[in-house]
Amino acid sequence: MIFSWFSSSSYKFPWFLASRYFTNKRKGSRFLSFIQTMAIAGVAVGAGGLLIALSIAHGFSSAIYEKIYAFSPDIEIRTYLPDQFERADSLRSFILTFDGVTSAEPTITGRVMVQTSRLAEGVILKGVEQNDTAPPRFPPEMIRSGHYTFERTETELPGIVIGSGVATSLDAQTGQRLTLFSFPRGDGKRQTPEIAQFTVTGIVHTGIERFDDEFVFADLRQVRQLLGFGPRSATNLEIRVDDRDRLMEIFQEIRDRTSYPYITETVYMRNQNMFAWVELQEATVPLIIGVMILIAAFNLIGTILMMVLERVRDIGILKAMGSPNRTIERIFLLEGFFIAASGLLLGCVLSLVFYWLQTEYALIPLPEENYYMSTAPVEPHLTDFVLVSFVTATLCLLASWLPARYAAKIQPVRAIARI
Repeated sequence: MIFSWFSSSSYKFPWFLASRYFTNKRKGSRFLSFIQTMAIAGVAVGAGGLLIALSIAHGFSSAIYEKIYAFSPDIEIRTYLPDQFERADSLRSFILTFDGVTSAEPTITGRVMVQTSRLAEGVILKGVEQNDTAPPRFPPEMIRSGHYTFERTETELPGIVIGSGVATSLDAQTGQRLTLFSFPRGDGKRQTPEIAQFTVTGIVHTGIERFDDEFVFADLRQVRQLLGFGPRSATNLEIRVDDRDRLMEIFQEIRDRTSYPYITETVYMRNQNMFAWVELQEATVPLIIGVMILIAAFNLIGTILMMVLERVRDIGILKAMGSPNRTIERIFLLEGFFIAASGLLLGCVLSLVFYWLQTEYALIPLPEENYYMSTAPVEPHLTDFVLVSFVTATLCLLASWLPARYAAKIQPVRAIARI
């Protein structure tokens, strides 16, 4: 719309003259070329910096969410009681009747001791179901070594998948044998632990320390036997939904129809601190970087004003030839628009070049213990380019309006007198 407005018949002459001024083809225009280049660079740095910041914020959020969703279900049901709940199969069948629920997986979580031939470590053992129809729990890029499988290996031992921090603490590798000890609960009369052996089939690395350093995963049937659970019992029921936009609606319906002793929580409730931290990053970074665009836009006031002062004689001649004030005003508004458009184009190209370089060469490393990833992720969104371009162009045109109005009010007699 802006381009059609600027290229209408009433703008043909201002457009021609503004484009001539913008290209600075006249002699003695080296100074104007310099300040114009600085103005374009200011807009480019502001717009490009904001687009880069937004793409990093989006990439950071997506990476964190992916890691959290890999470990945490959308909705989880557990019990107030210290022990497991029986008949998890009945609860599972009931939950699957809810609209929007795609899966309900019983799991068992308990503390165990894991030992290699030389080292031992206390970990959280999580028993999960594994079948061909279920989606993979972890994306391929999180599997550091081996495969996410609990199938028996050539050692005839069931498989176990461990976190990368656990693997480091135990100096364990795929194919290595682990011994797990489960200590009895209850009245304490029986002190002999249950013992089971597994073979490491995979090592998972999420970058989130509390996950990688504590969790190991095994088949639900093996974990039930090791921890002394019944064949239909569980400690948790992990629920996945088909649309996370409806998560709270589904959660409220499940919570209202499941009573004591069940506790129902969403992934957001269980990971409030991490979600709040990510949202804070998304909210503050664009605000801080956006100030750069505001500064660059209002720098145009000085830039266009200097162009006006350098072209006072031209303005006087144009007015003496009968050009109305609106024509003079449009010339300098268009010049501000050309500067904004050039800066925006360079800023968009700059952000896309950065995206490619960061994706291919990981220019920005991060301390994984603080940010849960080793390099800054980048995820550009088309809506960001549209929004940043619109806001930047609007601010630049508003900033160009004041010097354009000043140029339109210059008296032709005084301007010509300076020739």
